[in-house]
Amino acid sequence: MALSRRTGRSRFTLILLVLTSITVLTLDFRGSSAIHSIRNAASTVFSPVRDTASSAFSPFSNAWNGLFHYGKVESENERLKAEIDDLKGQAAQNADAKTQLDQVLQADNIKQFTDLPSVTAQVIAGPSTNFEHTIEINRGSDQGIRKGMPVVAGTGLVGQVSEVFPGRSVIKLVSDPDMIVGVRLASSGQPGLLHGQGDGKPLVIDEAIDPKLLVPPNEIVVTSGEDRAIFPGGIPIGTVSKSELSAGQLDQILTVTPAVDLSRLSYLKVLQWEPPP
Repeated sequence: MALSRRTGRSRFTLILLVLTSITVLTLDFRGSSAIHSIRNAASTVFSPVRDTASSAFSPFSNAWNGLFHYGKVESENERLKAEIDDLKGQAAQNADAKTQLDQVLQADNIKQFTDLPSVTAQVIAGPSTNFEHTIEINRGSDQGIRKGMPVVAGTGLVGQVSEVFPGRSVIKLVSDPDMIVGVRLASSGQPGLLHGQGDGKPLVIDEAIDPKLLVPPNEIVVTSGEDRAIFPGGIPIGTVSKSELSAGQLDQILTVTPAVDLSRLSYLKVLQWEPPP
């Protein structure tokens, strides 16, 4: 008898709950203000519980997202770090120098290198010996990189792609003494030839600079982009830190501080521009 009463009571409770649910759904569908008030009140009461549960499970959620979306996160980090490098490079140039450079590029109808398509890459290896002036990056022919393409970091020249493999590339740094770069001075447009002097040493222009030319302090040096040049024009290389006459006093020798710290490279951009054959 007791079991029958308990079963009847359970059925009654179930029917009551079903009818109540139907009523609530009907009122909610009709937009009853009372139901909205009840819902808001319930939300206020239970929100601490919901927030606590979310906090408790967030480490698991983060781990799950990290496990299955790692590639996307890594790619986004690369893009953001490259943008940060760009901003740092732009901040390093003072307003007058940048205006001066823009005027030179416009006068010579040189396309801004920042408008060129590029591939962001991470440095995965440095020089294997003290006599090498190369680094290795984690992007290659599979990502559209070709031999001879320029490499920049922020707003400064790093070097040139010298070897390409499917998933990696070797970059020859501008500090290599064997790399000769056609350059020009931003304020005067005076052309010259620049080369490296090895790791940790400044760059130098020791040919073709008129000895009578007045070179202002911190003069910006950019790639010339002249016919058959190995780099497009207008890429900043560095600033002049010292000027002196050559032994025969026929040229000026300019010491150039690189715009990029070549010893602390992490993320780079390979410009998808190829020198003429």
